[in-house]
Amino acid sequence: MIKKESRTEIRRNKHRKIRKRFTGTPERPRLAVYRSNNHMYAQIIDDVAGNTLVAASTLEKDVKAELEKTNNVAAAAFLGTIIAKRALEKGISKVVFDRGGFIYHGKIKALADAAREAGLEF
Repeated sequence: MIKKESRTEIRRNKHRKIRKRFTGTPERPRLAVYRSNNHMYAQIIDDVAGNTLVAASTLEKDVKAELEKTNNVAAAAFLGTIIAKRALEKGISKVVFDRGGFIYHGKIKALADAAREAGLEF
């Protein structure tokens, strides 16, 4: 009998392959994105030092208050603008985009486009 690999395991394998290609440096940190069924999370990470420089998620009270739903494309776009504003305040303008093994489509694409429009370069 053929056993089908779970979607989460497939995503984790894709993410490992992606992470082999690039890392976040102090000059150009990594914008890591994760989405669950109910929320989205984005953080900017310096992999050399192992520090999270900036983080935002739809779980935060001020972000959640602005949104009708926390798991749709509009929420992802709003989160993209929030993470970009926080990064620019910290002096980060260039990042490497880590889609976390997710397909660059829908929510992930909306977050990336909104972050680019708000001023992040990647």
